[in-house]
Amino acid sequence: MDPVTLAVVRGALEQIADEMDLHLIRAAISPIISETNDCAHGLYDAVSGETIAQGGYGLPQFLANMQWTVQRVIACAGEEGGFQDGDIWIVNDPYLSGTHLNDVVLVSPVFIEGRLFALFANTGHWMDMGGSVPGGWAPSATEIHQEGIIIPPLKLYDRGRYNEALVRLVTANVRMPQQLKGDLAAMINVFAVGRRGLEALIDKYGETTLRECIREMMDRSETQMRSYIAEIPDGTYAVEDWFDNDGVEDRPLKVALAITVEGSDLHFDFTGTAPTARGPMNISDGTTMSMCLVALKHVFPDVPVNGGAFRPTRFTIPPRSILAAEYPSPVGGTTDVVQRVVDVVFGALAQAIPDLVPAAPFGTTGVATVSGRHPDTGAYYVAVYPYPGGYGGSRESDGLVNGTPPGSMAKFMSVEMSEHRYPLRFDHYAIREGSGGAGLHRGGCGSTYGITALGDCVVSILGDRVDHLPPGIRGGGPAAPNDVRFHIGGQDWNPPFRSKAERIALKAGDSVRLSSPGGGGYGNPLERDLEEVARDLNDGLITRESAEATYGVVIGQTASLGDRSRFTLDTEASRQRRQALRSAA
Repeated sequence: MDPVTLAVVRGALEQIADEMDLHLIRAAISPIISETNDCAHGLYDAVSGETIAQGGYGLPQFLANMQWTVQRVIACAGEEGGFQDGDIWIVNDPYLSGTHLNDVVLVSPVFIEGRLFALFANTGHWMDMGGSVPGGWAPSATEIHQEGIIIPPLKLYDRGRYNEALVRLVTANVRMPQQLKGDLAAMINVFAVGRRGLEALIDKYGETTLRECIREMMDRSETQMRSYIAEIPDGTYAVEDWFDNDGVEDRPLKVALAITVEGSDLHFDFTGTAPTARGPMNISDGTTMSMCLVALKHVFPDVPVNGGAFRPTRFTIPPRSILAAEYPSPVGGTTDVVQRVVDVVFGALAQAIPDLVPAAPFGTTGVATVSGRHPDTGAYYVAVYPYPGGYGGSRESDGLVNGTPPGSMAKFMSVEMSEHRYPLRFDHYAIREGSGGAGLHRGGCGSTYGITALGDCVVSILGDRVDHLPPGIRGGGPAAPNDVRFHIGGQDWNPPFRSKAERIALKAGDSVRLSSPGGGGYGNPLERDLEEVARDLNDGLITRESAEATYGVVIGQTASLGDRSRFTLDTEASRQRRQALRSAA
C-alpha cells in the first residue's frame, strides 16, 4: 500500500467522524450533548463490526463500546434479512449496547452501488429516559425498569420509512419529549454528513483501494499494539480495588483483575470480582472490555484506535458479576463503575511497566442531577453535572488538575449557561486545594462546587471513592476522598451512603456542596524538589500541614499576601529533616 495514500485515507476517515461529532454537538438541543459533548461517532466494518475510524470529540468509552454494540446489532439485523438501504437501527438495551439507558445508539448502513460497504454508528446521551428518578441516576434502584425505558434493537427507519409509532412510544415515557425529539433528529441528520464524506472519498480513490487501506490500517494498528505489549515482561499482575457500596446495601464491592502478558497477547481476567450488585453499581461485559481498551490507549497513546488495536486482547469476565450485568440488574452506576475498570488496569500494569503508567485518577464521575419546574416558566428541567477531578502523577509529571473522567471526557456544564437555563445559583466552582495524592510527582487536584436552589427542586447524586481512595504508586500517597454535603433548612447533612443520595428535596435557599477526589501520587514525596513543594504550598495545591508532615519541609518565613500567606522554605533544615525521616523509615 502506498504510504501517502494510506495516510491521506486514514486522515480523511477520521476527519469524517470528527465532522459528525461537531455537527451533533452544534445541533443538539440538550446541554448534555451540546455543552458536555456526551456523544460519539464511528465507522465500522459491515461484516466484522470492527472499528474503522472514530471521532476525536466524543467520549472514549462510547468509541470502544460501540464496536461491541455494532457487532450485536449486525447479528440482530441478520435475523431479519440483513441491512437494507435506508435502514437506521436504534438500541439502548444496556446488556447489548453497554453503559446505561440514557445512552442511545443508532446504526446506519452505507451502500455503494447497491453493495453494503460499512456501518456508521453514533451514541448520544438523552437527558431523561423516564424511570423513578429524573435524569436516570437512581442510587437506590434494584432493577433496570426503575431507571427508564428499554429500547431493544429495532428499526427506526425501515428502507427509508420512519417508525413514528416507536418514537411516540418512547416520548410518551420520558419527562422532556420535545428535547428528546430534537436530539434524535440531530443524531439522524448527522449520518448524512458522514455518508457525504465517505462517498466523496470513494469517488476519489475507488471502493477497492479504500477497502485495502482500511485493511492495512487495522493490520498496522494491531502490529503496533502488539509491539508495545511484547515489551511488557511476561507474567501475571494482579490487583484489587473496591466500591464503597452499591447505594442499596452499605458494604464494599470488590473489583479483582489479573493481567497476564504472554508475548504480544494480553489477557484481562476479572475472576474474583463481586457478584451482581443489588443496587445500580453494575455494567455490561461489553463496557468492561471497552474500558480496558480505553486504559490501554492512555498507556500507549500513539496507537491509532481501530479494530486492529483491540485484537491482541482477550477477556475473562465472570457472568452475573458487577462487570457483566444481566437483565434485570440496574446499571445506572455505569458512569462510576467504568472509572474503576481504568483504575485497576492502571494498577495492574503499574507493577510491570511503572515508568509508563500513572497512578489512579479520581475514579468517580459523581453525577449530580437537579430537577424540577422552573418557577418563572413552569417548564420541567433536568440539569446534569458530571464531576471533573484530578489525574494521577506519573514518572514524567504531576497529574492533571480538574480533568474530565479518563473514560468519559464529559465536560462540566458552563456555569453561565447553567444559571441561564435553570433556577440555580453557583456559589463557587474552584480547584479543591490539597486533594491530590502526595508524591515525587503529586496527583492533580480535584474540583469543588456549590449550588444554591432558587426554587423547589429535587437532587440525586451517584458517586463513589469516599471510603476507598484513589491510590498512589511507587510510594505515592492516596488522594483525598469524595465529599458530598447538603445544607437544608439551615442544617448541614451528609447522605447515609456518603456519595449517593436520591431525590433529596431542596427549597429556595437550600444548597449542596460537592468536592471530587484528586489523583494518586507517584513516588516518594520526600524526593519532591523543594522548589516545587514551595510553589505548591504558595499556590494552595497542598496545605502547610501536608508540606511539613508528608513532604518533610521546614517553613522558614511566612508573609501575608492578601487573604493568603506566602511561605519560604528553610532549604538546609528541610534537607536535614528529610534525611531524618528517611532514616526513621
